[in-house]
Amino acid sequence: MSHRIAVGLFGFVVILSGLFFWTLVPFSQGAEDGATKTSLDKAFPQATKCKRCHERAYEEWEASPLSRSIHSPAFRASLHEYLTFSSGQDKARCFRCHAPHINEFPEQAETFVTQAQSGDPALDGVGCAQCHLIQHVDRTKQPPVPKYVTGKTLFGPYKDFVHNLAHQSMDLDLFRKTDLCLNCHLAVPTAANLGNKNDLLGSWAASASVKSGKQCQTCHMPEQVGESANGEKKRTIANHSFPGRLGKLRQEAAKLDVATQVKGAQTTVTVTLRNLVPHNLPTTHPGWASVMLDLTIKGKNLKTVFNDQRVYGRTYADAKGTPTVFDFKAVKVVSDTVLKPDETRIETFTFPTPKDTRSFDVEVSLNYAPVTGPPAFLQRIEAESTKGAQDPVFQPIPIVSSVENIPLR
Repeated sequence: MSHRIAVGLFGFVVILSGLFFWTLVPFSQGAEDGATKTSLDKAFPQATKCKRCHERAYEEWEASPLSRSIHSPAFRASLHEYLTFSSGQDKARCFRCHAPHINEFPEQAETFVTQAQSGDPALDGVGCAQCHLIQHVDRTKQPPVPKYVTGKTLFGPYKDFVHNLAHQSMDLDLFRKTDLCLNCHLAVPTAANLGNKNDLLGSWAASASVKSGKQCQTCHMPEQVGESANGEKKRTIANHSFPGRLGKLRQEAAKLDVATQVKGAQTTVTVTLRNLVPHNLPTTHPGWASVMLDLTIKGKNLKTVFNDQRVYGRTYADAKGTPTVFDFKAVKVVSDTVLKPDETRIETFTFPTPKDTRSFDVEVSLNYAPVTGPPAFLQRIEAESTKGAQDPVFQPIPIVSSVENIPLR
């Protein structure tokens, strides 16, 4: 064998070694075959390994909130609050959704905590493996529990998957169903004592969208045309940027109708607000999540002469009756103004008619509100963030708005 041929074969073997990163190590297949449990990093490889072949999906995921599930300053600050409150008990609790593979490695909860607190975890929270190794979601438990099968088979929604050397593939109907998402997005595990009073989605199952056959993936993983893997023939695939609070999808979440009535020295603005999504708006975890309707009236020289808000969300009280934004401290829901699925809410604002002007502007906006909470909590988020007070959680996120000029006779 010539030296050139030998080098070529060696290079081919090295390439195959990279492709078989998911297949050449011993994996646990669950309780079925009693195989030896493998290490955390081998059972759930980082998404960067998937990028080698799935560059499009990786780039979409990398820009999504899921990729930052344990990386965000807000999560680290919340984790600190929870661990302090619970005296370090049940350290796995927050990770059951933010890094659900902890369900397979509960004995390594301290590792997950240390990784998250580092600010630059070497493990993913919700990455490729954390979803594509789920074979089943047990809805009989609350919150639902995912069943992982770690090994060389990845599950997905494609019947026409392309066979490859990196891993085996299996089509599962689960990946086209809402059940996959309900694994984490159905309930708040740290406030289970509140029962249905603290549900995330509301009466989503009875919504018009669900009755028409829509699943979570319909809106939050919209179909597009592209490659699932590099070099593959283009086809209909799912988007992995998971639009919702972020992305243009939020602009379709609600509708505003604004009516202004001037009666001499007094003006009334009536806002008809309709929730267009088949679940609560907002979904109320984390506990500070809220949506704010803002009305601003601008008179002469565009000077603000009136401003008022309505806030939609939940407020909690702890065991001492003190208000709290942390649902893990909550023992009761004090108020609930969340917009229910398909709900229409009418808000009325009354104020003095602007003077010394021929017209005035009515500006109405619906926004996701910035993070709220105790000063020490907000300061911790700011300190944890490389952007400080400019971290996105401190900024409102626009949903929909309306601007109208009202003439005065």
